Amino acid sequence: VHDSSSGTSDIFFSYFDTYLCMAYKGRYIPKNPSKYVADPTKITYRSMWEKKFMVFCDTKESVLRWGSETIVVPYKSPVDGKMHRYFVDFIVETINKRGFKETQLIEIKPKKQTKEPVKKSRVSRRYLYEVKTYAVNQAKWKSATEFAENRGWTFKIFTEEVLFPNGNN
Repeated sequence: VHDSSSGTSDIFFSYFDTYLCMAYKGRYIPKNPSKYVADPTKITYRSMWEKKFMVFCDTKESVLRWGSETIVVPYKSPVDGKMHRYFVDFIVETINKRGFKETQLIEIKPKKQTKEPVKKSRVSRRYLYEVKTYAVNQAKWKSATEFAENRGWTFKIFTEEVLFPNGNN
């Protein structure tokens, strides 16, 4: 519970809580290493949400193959106008309900980071950072969508609504 009477913004705590849930790093050791598309001894998760998705990919029978940060998509940054490399969180090859193979590029993000920042009456450094991050993410996701479509794949962003549909994160 956050006490807004202390003068500290509830928005800060909301952002901070999301950051705490996301900011965790470690090695993942798959139960089914043959499903992993790269070296299964070098799988790193950068959040507990990514780890949860790795467990899903590793153990779900309909997932044929998967990889983490194995796909690199070039994109042009709207901030500096230069080309950069975007390492998409996951590539997942599945069998869909009709029995056909599907390949998806998946990005794991808090929902807050997928929405355009709301402008406040006072423009803060935090707001400018959020605007910059949002613009860069939009450029990455546009490039990833085109990259995927050119290969007959799809690109999706999974937020907590997809990862934790019952709110249990």
